[in-house]
Amino acid sequence: MHGAQRRAKENAMKRKRHTQSDDLRTEYTFDYSKGVRGKYYHRLMKEGSNIVKLEPDVAKAFRDSDAVNEALRSLLKVSESTQRLTVRPKRTSRKRAAA
Repeated sequence: MHGAQRRAKENAMKRKRHTQSDDLRTEYTFDYSKGVRGKYYHRLMKEGSNIVKLEPDVAKAFRDSDAVNEALRSLLKVSESTQRLTVRPKRTSRKRAAA
């Protein structure tokens, strides 16, 4: 290999330098020290939020929120159809015939 080709090949695997263009613009920077945890929590609860936190082992089973909703709808459908099979209709009370 020639000297220029060798240097180009060696430099191909080196990390690129961090340039100014990779940084966010100043209007997009956020000072996290001024952030407030739970700022909108009470408002969400008052408005009737339906946010649910999944445990990590359950969350691994789903790719996104649509998959969770699909699984829950399926479970509801099965539950409704199974309930119809297991619930006994109420009997009307019969008067006993006098013996």
